[in-house]
Amino acid sequence: MKLSFKYISYFLLLVLGLNLTLTSCTSDLDVTPKDDDEFLSETFFQDPASYKQVLAKLYSGLFVGGNDGDGKPDISGIGGDFSSYLRLLFVMQEFTTDEAIIAWADGTLPTMNTQKWAPANEFLYGVYSRAFYEISLSNEFLRQTTDEKLDARGVDANLKAEIANFRAEARFLRAFSYYNLMDLFGNVPITTENDPVGFYYPEQKTRAEVFAFIESELKDLDASLVASKANEYGRIDKTAAKFLLAQIYLNAKVYTGTEMYGEAAKLATDVINNSGYTIANVPYKNLFAADNNTNGAQSEFIFPIVADGNAIRATGGGMSFILHASIGGSMDAAAQGMDGGWQGIRTRKEFVSLFPDETATADKRGTFYTDGQNLSITNVGTFTDGYAVTKFTNVKSDGSKAQRNDIPDTDFPMLRLSDMYLMYAECAVRGAAGADMGTAVGYVNQLRTRANATAITAVNMNLNFILDERGRELFWECHRRTDLIRFGKFTGGDKVWEWKGGVQSGSATASYRNLMPIPATAIQANPTLKQNTGY
Repeated sequence: MKLSFKYISYFLLLVLGLNLTLTSCTSDLDVTPKDDDEFLSETFFQDPASYKQVLAKLYSGLFVGGNDGDGKPDISGIGGDFSSYLRLLFVMQEFTTDEAIIAWADGTLPTMNTQKWAPANEFLYGVYSRAFYEISLSNEFLRQTTDEKLDARGVDANLKAEIANFRAEARFLRAFSYYNLMDLFGNVPITTENDPVGFYYPEQKTRAEVFAFIESELKDLDASLVASKANEYGRIDKTAAKFLLAQIYLNAKVYTGTEMYGEAAKLATDVINNSGYTIANVPYKNLFAADNNTNGAQSEFIFPIVADGNAIRATGGGMSFILHASIGGSMDAAAQGMDGGWQGIRTRKEFVSLFPDETATADKRGTFYTDGQNLSITNVGTFTDGYAVTKFTNVKSDGSKAQRNDIPDTDFPMLRLSDMYLMYAECAVRGAAGADMGTAVGYVNQLRTRANATAITAVNMNLNFILDERGRELFWECHRRTDLIRFGKFTGGDKVWEWKGGVQSGSATASYRNLMPIPATAIQANPTLKQNTGY
């Protein structure tokens, strides 16, 4: 069943004293209430239901920007819609690449389209703050759920066992945030439940040290997370930890300088063969429909970010942003299950070229809307320049309506099994020990068969094909920037696309932009932080 966040009180953050601001986000938690009407943490946790409420807050923070949807933002100084974790990841992973571009001129947003960002960028600071905010929530939850505290509150054995599972999930979500920070910014501070509460300057760690921390956490969680597929839909299990571990191993050369493709292949094999997750036997489009939690697609969703139009009040965050902003021009918003379009996101012609037979309806993954849209983008601010994308929809797989047409029901597949198939294939191409090319070809063809694409042979299996196939299968799922960097195609001139570098034809960009800058406001708040090279 879907995890509901409907009854989380907007006082929850104040109860825990977790109100971050744009000038002090590097401090950990301040649990002193600012108002006599607010409850102390200890009082709040006297209620047995409070533990799952906080866990729900951790999960909901991936979708919404604050309690009561976007209306009461977690992070002051940036709107709840703009500070949605999923929305910010989409900006970082998609607008910076060939897969997407946005028409809007909000603040420094246009620089994300052109790889011209600078440290004084509110969207970079938003994702930096959001990730550390989630880490702070997790740390405080872990502080409040030690055996000593639970015994002192008289928590019974059954609830203690359930809380042990909650703690493991909180640690995974913390590791997930550290993964995003490591991937985007490289050298960042590490704080855990063992660090002091209150304002202090956490020590910045190297990217390799952050990698080692995440690796250690994910390995340890194999003993404490619930068994694969044994949790509620939308919640973490052992397989999610294995998946994220495989993901950091796949990118280990980028993060640490040392290849770990063999380790990634071994984990991919384990997940594919032993987890119980299976490639969904449904049309590709059903994976991104409003009922993708029940239509069979969920069989391959290892870590979905759950949406629910009636339970989550998120007018501009998460999937609401992705769907609304990708509708414009002559598109019929109702056909996408929405109440209107925001005329923002399209794709670039270089990405469209990955689907050479799309007009013949060969590869069903090429979900482009072309009526009235120009293939080339002459004017970034004009929605009809660039093909629109209809991959995600707020319509059920049988064509019926979702619960609402303003806030979608469509879950976002942050980690899905098909990615593991492609990870294995890439490791095989890279010559990883234990990865078999014949098996890899079979995995790729299983995905291509579902998409009605032509089967390939081992002759086709090279790194350029793998990068393109990852784009065809996983586009708009927040992987592209990381993939392009791993393949040496994000910066430089080996691969260019329209408006890369700030010119329509595209141009090479400096390699230091493989890392985002540490946000200037974060450095102002913590002067011990060192800026990344080049910024």
